[in-house]
Amino acid sequence: KVVTLLQDMQKKVTAEGEAEQELYEKFMCYCKSGTSDLSASIESAEKKMPQVTADITASEEASETAKADLAQAQDERAAAKTAIEEATAIRQKEA
Repeated sequence: KVVTLLQDMQKKVTAEGEAEQELYEKFMCYCKSGTSDLSASIESAEKKMPQVTADITASEEASETAKADLAQAQDERAAAKTAIEEATAIRQKEA
């Protein structure tokens, strides 16, 4: 009876060991493939970084140019309104 119990325990331990070995192999496979995937992703991102930085700089410059153009247009509009008001006032005096 004790021998049978020990044999059953041996089978159970062997099965658990095989299951653990399989899980370990899956985990190691994941680690190896995950590391290479992450390395490739990092490498790709580092290659894109100069272009993205240049794009950001160009966008910032375009934004500053647009802001300057807007400010100039607003000044010109205000000057035009003033000129219209002055011209209207002159016409009203003449009439």
